[in-house]
Amino acid sequence: MERQESLAAAGQNPDRLQPTSAQRRQIEMLRNQLRHHGYRYHVLDDPEISDGAYDQLFQELVGLEARFPELVTPDSPTQRVGAAPLAAFAPVAHGMPMLSLDNAFSSEDVVEFDRRVREGLGRTDVMVYMAEPKVDGLAIGLVYRSGVLIRAATRGDGHTGEEVTSQVQSLAALPQVLSGSGWPELLEVRAEVYMPLAAFAEYNERARERGERAFANPRNAAAGSLRQLDAQVTAKRPLTLFCHGLGQVTGGVVPDAHHEVLEQLVAWGLPVCPERMVVTGVEGCLAFYRTLLAQRDRLDYEIDGVVYKVDSRADRDLLGALSRTPRWAVAHKFPGREAVTRVRAVEIQVGRTGALTPVARLEPVAVGGVTITNATLHNFQELQRKDVRVGDQVRVRRAGDVIPEVVEVVATQTSRPEVLTCPEQCPVCTAPVLQESGEVIARCSGGLSCPAQRREAIRHFASRRALDIEGLGEKLVDSLLQAGLIVTVADLYTLAAKRQELTALERMGDKSADNLLQALAVSRTHGLERFLFALGIREVGEATARNLAAHFKTLAALEAASLEELEGVPDVGPKVAAQIRGFLHAAGNRDVLARLKRESDAWQLWSENRAGSARTLEGQTVVLTGTLQSMGRPQAKARLEALGAKVSGSVSRRTDFVVAGSDPGAKLTRARELGVAVLDEAAFLEKIK
Repeated sequence: MERQESLAAAGQNPDRLQPTSAQRRQIEMLRNQLRHHGYRYHVLDDPEISDGAYDQLFQELVGLEARFPELVTPDSPTQRVGAAPLAAFAPVAHGMPMLSLDNAFSSEDVVEFDRRVREGLGRTDVMVYMAEPKVDGLAIGLVYRSGVLIRAATRGDGHTGEEVTSQVQSLAALPQVLSGSGWPELLEVRAEVYMPLAAFAEYNERARERGERAFANPRNAAAGSLRQLDAQVTAKRPLTLFCHGLGQVTGGVVPDAHHEVLEQLVAWGLPVCPERMVVTGVEGCLAFYRTLLAQRDRLDYEIDGVVYKVDSRADRDLLGALSRTPRWAVAHKFPGREAVTRVRAVEIQVGRTGALTPVARLEPVAVGGVTITNATLHNFQELQRKDVRVGDQVRVRRAGDVIPEVVEVVATQTSRPEVLTCPEQCPVCTAPVLQESGEVIARCSGGLSCPAQRREAIRHFASRRALDIEGLGEKLVDSLLQAGLIVTVADLYTLAAKRQELTALERMGDKSADNLLQALAVSRTHGLERFLFALGIREVGEATARNLAAHFKTLAALEAASLEELEGVPDVGPKVAAQIRGFLHAAGNRDVLARLKRESDAWQLWSENRAGSARTLEGQTVVLTGTLQSMGRPQAKARLEALGAKVSGSVSRRTDFVVAGSDPGAKLTRARELGVAVLDEAAFLEKIK
């Protein structure tokens, strides 16, 4: 009784459960762990644990602090946004705090978020939300005065960030001066800087070939590249950004609806993620989540979830914010892309350029909704550095189209076998294995006489970011090679004349054959840049292929180019120029190229300079919805933009037409309401011929 009275006198509820000493220690331990990992993530850009593991620690601390609110301290990680800015950069005070987002991990969490929003507004009707991808990059604030960019800063601790104006100015996608008119006198735009997945994979591949350390993930790549003291280093990194909201605004009027704000940002020339949608209620939110989760691996940027935001800015002001998170938004997280499993074997894989790559064969493990059984170890130098051996427990990561990789060893056995070393002969064709001076990649010298190199060259030619021949996967390529239906990539385009033999293959009936032949027909519509990448020329990734196509405009001009002319292309040095010229003029390749050139005129012309179809959709606004069978959405978007169209994420009266694939969303309903033309996939393919 005396204890209850003393607690009441001290302002505490005598009926509240008091924390034990073990719980106090647990809270302090969690705070220390989160501070350590937050510092590694936000400041050093070198995390030691996955986002999912960090979220688990954070939620455990949130739960304990909710039970014992008297133990919450101002410096707790639950009360902070990020980490203090680095001393190497000038500090910048944000006009409005750059808050973090609360997380939802289940549909029940989303239901609870919606309940809190409606309760906070005193409403019983269905709420309108803006649903957007949660891009995994580096958050920044961009300040424009009278339409001119004057400052850029990282989030930092939410109140003070690091000035990175000169670094951000190197991003080609970001306008230094806004387009149009009507901008507020002072406009702070919130954005996420990221590195596209294709560029990330290419950058890491080049880094490993140079013997340099590769980036751990696209988020680290973006953060590490933007926070370079030398802005010229940043300028060489393939960064871009999406703008997603506003901070401080003075001297002007902006729309109340968030979706209209984003449309206004687009009109001012700022890049905004096209994968966004106005949704209603919990069901609308969850439907968008399911759609984006299914499309996750087709996107060229890494996302770790979906963000739901109350669409009305007036409602947001009423809801307000907690110390670190707004009450009007939540991040619905996707399943993690990392997991721990055991190494069953370490084997050698021979690639399309003869590169020997050690690969870990794994006990099956689910990562990001996909079962992983193999993961790359990149090269033998990397294998030695990570010291991966059979029987080890390893952490594996999967991100988009990036091949699953072994990140690190997390546990070993008492007795371990020797680490695999580079062989002297190719394990497939027994040709000598060579390693050029200064390179970390060992290669089979057998060329196209090596069956593995032929197989991988065909798989690369058909891959999504090359000519995107839907359905031509590893097993079908093997079947076609074993049946003698193809030998080189040029033979793919003879399959229509071999339809009877094609349908006789295992698991290849009439419908599958028709789908493959249709995909081959669609592949003929791609331009020179995609064709060059598909050829698999050593040292020529997507970025270099685009530069070559834009510089020479035609395949004929590229084939006639001298070494000096090739070296005049951005990012093409003597070594790359020699690889390009050597490939195009090799006797074995010239016959294949001649056959391919007869298949499609489109392959011989840069997309923006294609005769007959150039800019045929100039000035038109197009919206994509649903899943296309013949190509991924990034490919459809790229094709439309090459023809001059603007691809928008929302339907309005200004939309010229909507392309509707299978399982279309609310955009199709909106198009019908507004009387906007809708094309099915067949009509779309006809339009972009």
